[in-house]
Amino acid sequence: MPPTLASLVHHSALKLTVRAGGERLDTPVRWVHASELTDPVPYMEGGELLLITALKLDAEDADAMRRYVKRLVGAGVAGLGFAVGVHYEETPKALVDAAEGEGLPLLEVPRRTPFLAISKAVSAAIAADQYRAVTAGFAAQRELTKQALSDGPEGLLTALASQVDGWAALYDASGAVVATAPEWAGRRAARITGDVERLRERAAPASSVVGGGAGDGEGGDGGDGSGEDRVELHSLGTGRRARAALAVGTAAALGTAERYAVHSAIALLTLTTERSRSLYAAEQRIGAAVLRMLLAGQPDHARGVAGDLYGGLLDAPYRMILAEAASASAGRARARAGDAGADADGGGATVSAEAAAVLAEAGGDLVGGLGEVVESAAARSGEAVLVVPDGERLVVLAADRGAVVAACAQYAEAVGGARGGSEQSGDEDELVVGISAPAGPIAAGAAYKQAEQALSVARRRGRVLVEHEDLAAGSVVPLLADDAVRAFADGLLRPLYEHDATGRGDLVASLRAWLSRHGQWDAAAADLGVHRHTLRYRMRRVEEILGRSLDDPDVRMELWLALKTTASAE
Repeated sequence: MPPTLASLVHHSALKLTVRAGGERLDTPVRWVHASELTDPVPYMEGGELLLITALKLDAEDADAMRRYVKRLVGAGVAGLGFAVGVHYEETPKALVDAAEGEGLPLLEVPRRTPFLAISKAVSAAIAADQYRAVTAGFAAQRELTKQALSDGPEGLLTALASQVDGWAALYDASGAVVATAPEWAGRRAARITGDVERLRERAAPASSVVGGGAGDGEGGDGGDGSGEDRVELHSLGTGRRARAALAVGTAAALGTAERYAVHSAIALLTLTTERSRSLYAAEQRIGAAVLRMLLAGQPDHARGVAGDLYGGLLDAPYRMILAEAASASAGRARARAGDAGADADGGGATVSAEAAAVLAEAGGDLVGGLGEVVESAAARSGEAVLVVPDGERLVVLAADRGAVVAACAQYAEAVGGARGGSEQSGDEDELVVGISAPAGPIAAGAAYKQAEQALSVARRRGRVLVEHEDLAAGSVVPLLADDAVRAFADGLLRPLYEHDATGRGDLVASLRAWLSRHGQWDAAAADLGVHRHTLRYRMRRVEEILGRSLDDPDVRMELWLALKTTASAE
């Protein structure tokens, strides 16, 4: 504690006497200043004990003393020390009354106590307080380190909350609350997630001070710390973007010892949340090796290499998730398509303001942003997850029905919402995600293929995320919504459309009716309202014009799919 007026009064060597303002002796003293100016206020900072002998003051003039004391109080002076036996044998009543009226502590200084002795006493007390603060800070650092090593971030937060006599919360890279101490602080921490998100938008390291807001209607001792807090927010991490954030809530501004504790916590949490580059690279290599073994059908070897790194992930049902930028996915599709058809021009569309916000949040890298989201979800839920960057593609192995899969879906939904509901991807940097059906360790290869198929469909449909299970639940027709397929259908049916355009018969409608009735002449003719011989003639004309036999099931299949494709395009 810093020195107070009470500690000076109780200092046996100073022999100070209280003449006014005795109820405010607990006021801290920042420094001691002696001045005989009639107006020393311009040279005061607040919190000083002002010492005077009234060399230039008429201390017996009641009006002058009221004005003098009023200005001292307005400047934040902690107290006034009046030396007796120099110009006045006792403290003038006018000064005592003025001090009493303004509530300013007035201390009488005996002649045998020099002002220098008071200054030394205050200086020594301030030095001792600073030494205690530094010592307490080092002790707090040792305790925080001990808790971090034994109980991780949760233990560190508990120790920090005790050190600052308040609460502490840790947020992950997405701005979600990871841990709080004490437990009742969870609601308080959740109320300032908006401030945490704004902090993350600033370059690291960054900090800010915010208000925690009023309580939840409970009393001041209601168990959740309700009331107005002073909350300090600090970003954690050494990179361009913060990997986490720390919130510290207290009833008042932090003191020196508490400040040491907070700074120690920031350093320790940074070490625990910001893994070293070499360790991260090693884990990435292990993950890539485990994935290769799973895809090669060697689950036992994969378990041996992984050890306890991924817990029971490799034994329980899991989902394979593939994600990449739309440009990379489109490039792979074009490479597979070859000369089958021309690609549509994906340019010209503009990204909405919401999409721009999502891109900015992910630093322009939505695939990397997804990686951060799934790792944060795994950390919060305690789930094991395997995340392997594979060139421009991100491969994720996550527990079925777990928090990671749910977080992936939520992230994709947010990106899709940012597109403004457009079915066409307007930016090659946008995200496409494919998720396999649940699979076991012996079916990793099949799960990867399923995820690739879902990824391809997501790109073709202009959607952010497609699950493989959705493909079997719907129709095959939407899968034909590809420019190459449409070009094939148009080319195949063009001679028939050109024939019908001359008014020489309705071959396209007749072909559709005949195929829909599985080649049943009477039923198809009835649908068209013509005689079956007329329909037989039209089908012979179709064969002549196309140069294909309708007896061939492959030809019938291609014609039917062509008709469905052109119908969906219309």
